[in-house]
Amino acid sequence: MASSGLAYPDRFYAAAAYAGFGAGGATSSAAISRFQNDVALLLYGLHQQATVGPCNVPKPRAWNPVEQSKWTSWHGLGSMPSAEAMRLFVKILEEEDPGWYSRVPEFNPEPVVDIQMHKPKDEPQSVPASTNGTSIPEPKIISENGSSVETQDKDVILEGLSTVSSHDEWTPLSVSGLRPKPRYEHGATVLQNKMYIFGGNHNGRYLSDLQALDLKSLTWSKVDAKLQAESADSTKTTQIAPCAGHSLISWGNKFLSIAGHTKDPSEGITVKEFDPHTCTWSVVKTYGKPPFSRGGQTVTLVGTTLVLFGGEDAKRCLLNDLHILDLETMTWDDVDAIGTPPSPRSDHAAACHADRYLLIFGGGSHATCFNDLHVLDLQTMEWSRPKQQGLTPSPRAGHAGATVGENWYIVGGGNNKSGVSETLVLNMSTLTWSVVSTVEGRVPLASEGMTLVHSNYNGYDYLISFGGYNGRYSNEVYTLKLSLKSDSQSTIKEETVSDTTSRVIEPEAEISQDGKIREIAMDSADSDLNNRNDEASEQLLADLKAQKEELEATLSREQLQTVQFKEDIAQAETRNAELTKELQAVRGQLASEQSRCFKLEVDVAELRQKLQSMDVLEKEVELLRRQKAASEQAALDAEQRQSSGGMWGWLAGSPPPAV
Repeated sequence: MASSGLAYPDRFYAAAAYAGFGAGGATSSAAISRFQNDVALLLYGLHQQATVGPCNVPKPRAWNPVEQSKWTSWHGLGSMPSAEAMRLFVKILEEEDPGWYSRVPEFNPEPVVDIQMHKPKDEPQSVPASTNGTSIPEPKIISENGSSVETQDKDVILEGLSTVSSHDEWTPLSVSGLRPKPRYEHGATVLQNKMYIFGGNHNGRYLSDLQALDLKSLTWSKVDAKLQAESADSTKTTQIAPCAGHSLISWGNKFLSIAGHTKDPSEGITVKEFDPHTCTWSVVKTYGKPPFSRGGQTVTLVGTTLVLFGGEDAKRCLLNDLHILDLETMTWDDVDAIGTPPSPRSDHAAACHADRYLLIFGGGSHATCFNDLHVLDLQTMEWSRPKQQGLTPSPRAGHAGATVGENWYIVGGGNNKSGVSETLVLNMSTLTWSVVSTVEGRVPLASEGMTLVHSNYNGYDYLISFGGYNGRYSNEVYTLKLSLKSDSQSTIKEETVSDTTSRVIEPEAEISQDGKIREIAMDSADSDLNNRNDEASEQLLADLKAQKEELEATLSREQLQTVQFKEDIAQAETRNAELTKELQAVRGQLASEQSRCFKLEVDVAELRQKLQSMDVLEKEVELLRRQKAASEQAALDAEQRQSSGGMWGWLAGSPPPAV
């Protein structure tokens, strides 16, 4: 937010003065004319609600439509709290005029962080010393690591990231220029003292713009980039396709954009290269078999290679495959590592330690978020789950990471319920987790899809975050100035003494200032005991937080097991339903076969009856045949007897047979 350097209610009063609202609700027609009528009426109602309170005045007469519209706008806010009205007023003004704050010089004091990381002690009331009626400039209060240190105004003009004074605390940067559109799932990288922002997602629409933040002047500018035609003999340029969930990697004096979700995804991953000197994108020709198109993956620079892991493809299928791109030959290599790899996931974070070990942390699936840490030895190509020390990080996905030396910083992310508020650091040599800072409230630092880059400016290391989504899209820039390796307190004292003695002041004032320095040293010595007590309290609080996070991690694991059990039950129920359908089909077939068998049995019984009838008939026929044969034989015998006995009978005197 453009006005994030000024806290409430001063931010509201600055916005009201800029918009043309004076004391008592008086308005400037010249200022209000910059807005449309509905916006101007809404700003009027919010200003009245914030400064006067709920509308209790009677409704104006109908013959005055302007006053009636103003009354309606104010009265419609009901009993809205004053603080909420102030915030809405500033929010609407920033939507209408994002650069308003840079045009109000009288409301540009030292940046005040509107995020309470640590509750600072009450600032002492200092009385300006005077000598011979000449007042000495009042020292400023700079908060560093929770301690208050007084310094004189420096003659050196600070610019860029050098304006950030506090260490290990997130500070919103006051930037100028036209801010990029709020977004998340974009890509970010630092090249030649500029932070480049490319693509992203806003309200479900993919973006294709390229923006640059000059880290010296803290000024945004839009890069008018074109896509070089693929044909070598063609000089035509086209617009680059919008994308989100890609990775931006600096390589030499250029940077690469790898993978990402697009409206019309290709089969394989596309690698694009941007040349800041020609402001031209070009599609890099790669060799080998490229990985499947995806978004939400991690791409880590290891020497002269890029290591790609995981992500989610265009069909929302989660991946845990591993691929390596050789940047010298632009050849893809599909790697089969041994050991147990991380489960399929997207929106995780990855880092490289000692050019040998690839670390994977967190990420999410469609049902849960992870807090596991996996390490891949790039020499042996073996996965492992190392033992970690310190606190147990809470599960998260959509977080951002950046390495500074052997430290890996993790910022933001979400856990399906809310944004993660703490900034973690992992010492990759000892695998020890610790908390750097914690933000409060719904701020962009506790959001998903933000980016985190590292920049070294004037000898100091800075982490810079941009964008994110935590219920609303962000385009704010925050920075965290990392502590020096040496003792910060002694460094502060030396800087204070050198700054004081380097100034040309009157002798009496110099003595007074030296006395002030001695008082500061004594105060710091007296505060050592308090610091120890604070450290003990912080240690106890850290232990309680660790126990709480351990319980949350256990609960998350139980929830994950519950989700897995539910998935297993759902799969079993699906399988059971399929088997039930198959059983019903088999039962139907069996019933039909039984009916067919019954019919066959009836047919067989009928045939048996017919066979039995045939047997009886055959017996009767055989009997008739025998009877016929017997009859024929008897007749034959009779004929023979008659023929043979006739002559003898005639001779014996027997009468011949009658004819």
